[in-house]
Amino acid sequence: MRGFIFIILFSISLQVSGQTVWENHQSQVYPYLSRMAQKGNIELNDVVLPISRARILEHLDTLQTKQLSTVERKELRFYLQEFNASRNSLIPNFSSLSILKTDPWGRFRSFGVNNKDFKLFIDPIVGVQQTLGKPSQYRTLSNGVNLWGQAGRMGFQLYYRDYGLTGTGLKLLNGEKPNTAFIELFNVDPNKLNHNEVKAHISYTWKNGSISVGKDHLLWGYGESGKIVLSDRAPSFPYLRLDYQPLKWMSFNYTHAWLNSNIVDTLRSYRTGTSGVIGDVRIRYIPKFIATHSITFLPAKGLSLSVGESVVYSDKLDIGFLVPVMFFKPYDNNRSNYVINAGSNAQFFFQASARNLIKNTHVYSTVFVDEIRLTSIFNPQKSRNQFGITAGVSVTDFMLHYLTLGAEYTKVNPFVYNNLLPAQNYSQYNYALGDWMGNNFDRIAFMIKYTPIPKLRLEMRLQKIRKGGSGSLLQQYEAEPQPPFLFDRQKNVTDMALNFQYEWLNNLHFFGQLLSTKQSPVNSSSTNNRQLTIGMSYGL
Repeated sequence: MRGFIFIILFSISLQVSGQTVWENHQSQVYPYLSRMAQKGNIELNDVVLPISRARILEHLDTLQTKQLSTVERKELRFYLQEFNASRNSLIPNFSSLSILKTDPWGRFRSFGVNNKDFKLFIDPIVGVQQTLGKPSQYRTLSNGVNLWGQAGRMGFQLYYRDYGLTGTGLKLLNGEKPNTAFIELFNVDPNKLNHNEVKAHISYTWKNGSISVGKDHLLWGYGESGKIVLSDRAPSFPYLRLDYQPLKWMSFNYTHAWLNSNIVDTLRSYRTGTSGVIGDVRIRYIPKFIATHSITFLPAKGLSLSVGESVVYSDKLDIGFLVPVMFFKPYDNNRSNYVINAGSNAQFFFQASARNLIKNTHVYSTVFVDEIRLTSIFNPQKSRNQFGITAGVSVTDFMLHYLTLGAEYTKVNPFVYNNLLPAQNYSQYNYALGDWMGNNFDRIAFMIKYTPIPKLRLEMRLQKIRKGGSGSLLQQYEAEPQPPFLFDRQKNVTDMALNFQYEWLNNLHFFGQLLSTKQSPVNSSSTNNRQLTIGMSYGL
């Protein structure tokens, strides 16, 4: 009987609700949709992440009309179980309450309320992870809650997760790695570490756009081994986000975010007169902000072209950067009287992507321009070519169904992300908003991905990195010619990783990684480290 009801609901309730609830950017539905777009089955605009659950459901519905393999079809049914809850039921007075049982779509719910005007879903988050080897060996236990829902045109979400780590080498975990950096909670024991992650937002949606206020990561552009424009390397930040798609072939994104400069404002800090308790001081940091906007064009099926601008500014909120259609760079020049010491840190970035123009192939490139002198771009004595570039290609269903091969090259020139004013570096909590390697490096990566059975993702990745020094502000702003790429050579790094991830049930993940790293510093002997990580998590 339950199966019959499910079929009836599925057949007559295909309307997707328009409310915006952002799906976690680490969700496994993203690589699934990306591969479907690479095969030409859907038109996916994922230059900016995260994407709303409603938009994801639209793509999943489109895939129901496509010719899919057995594995792809089973994965589609699995993801529909998760995202069907975003539908607006066409059944009058439809209402569903699920407590520790499956909902009408077959998805197990710890708690779920779903009716015509209101939705609320609450799931616990629990996880355990064990990492063995060098240079760090530790166990991670985590717990939290994920809550999301919809009310009319409003969407909302709260994600909270607390982490407790026990082991050795914990101070190295925030080092030069692609994982998201965290803000450590105070702990006197060097073998214990605690941190937490909180994300939240509330949004309002209309026919072809949405506006949301919250705290989360914002990712921009493509990159398998790192994103040079906006990545998830730095901790998440509070933001105001606007998404608008006036035409089928054009979309617009704007974000204004509040960052942490990690620089104490000594003039605004003050004594508290509390008899020396906890230092007897109120500490205030220099305010820091970033504004970004970008336009993506879809001139032909599978082809997308994007152009964007960002500006990092400090000291106080400026209403000019709260105008989504403002041209940030000339506005900042005007407000600062064209004085560099009074100005801000502006950037431009570009993205080109072609999916399935060559069968089953994705070709992409991202360019990030921090500073450039167009009049002397080819003059080695006068040029200031502070930019980064990523170029990559991947082919799926290569000789074997669901086998994907990929290659990617990234180069970021010296001084990119840095600024004359430290409070305006392209960073959050001193971690780069762009690529996790910072600047003055290049990296070539090769990937092999395979899904032998539904929801099991296997990957082998090999990457080689060359890294130079960060240099000084004197070299950045006054040296002519500029120091060459990879000046003050620091090291070479070779990484080889074997990864697996299996989402057995919705949001129940088993994962593991075997990582081998060879570090070859210029002035010392090489080191070889190997780490094995295994774990499980309910909730992302």
